[in-house]
Amino acid sequence: MHVMDNISGLLKIKIIRGVDLAVRDITDSDPYVVIKMGDHKLKTRVVNNDTNPVWDQELTLAVEDPNLPIKLTVYDSDLFSMDDPMGDVEFDLTSFLEAMKMPRLERHPNGTVLKRIQPSRTNCLVEESCIIWKDKNVLQDLFFRLQHVETGEVEIQLRWEHLPGSKGFEDS
Repeated sequence: MHVMDNISGLLKIKIIRGVDLAVRDITDSDPYVVIKMGDHKLKTRVVNNDTNPVWDQELTLAVEDPNLPIKLTVYDSDLFSMDDPMGDVEFDLTSFLEAMKMPRLERHPNGTVLKRIQPSRTNCLVEESCIIWKDKNVLQDLFFRLQHVETGEVEIQLRWEHLPGSKGFEDS
C-alpha cells in the first residue's frame, strides 16, 4: 500500500512563540518545541537563552488519523545532559475539522470567524481561540497554557492544506 493513500491532508502548524517559559538553566532556557501525532514527530529549531522565544516556524504534519490528539512539548536543549521538559499540552483537531466541513466555505467573506472556542478546564487555552476563513484557508489561532510546569504559554496557528487529488473529509 502506498504511504500517501491514507493521508487525508497536511496540517501546517506554525509555532509562533513562547511566553514566560520556565527557566531550566541558571538564568534562562534554550527552548524548542516537539510536535507528536501518532508515529509522527516534528521539531522546531532551538532558540538560545530566551524564555520568550519567537520561533515563527511552520511544521508540516501528514495527518493519517484526524482523531488522534496532537501533543506539543517544549524542551530545554542541553549539550551535556538530557533535554529538560518545560511543559506540554495536548489538543485535538475536532473543532478545526468541524469548521472545515462547513458547507460552501468559499462563499464566506475573507476573515469570517467560523467558530469560537472558549478557554475551559479541559482545553488549556489562555484565551478564546477563533477558527477563521482567510485567504481560502481555514486557520485556527491557539494560545495554550503549558501543563506540568510552573509557567509558560505557547502560541501556534493551524492551517489545513488539501493534497492535490485528495477528497478531504467530505466522505469520511
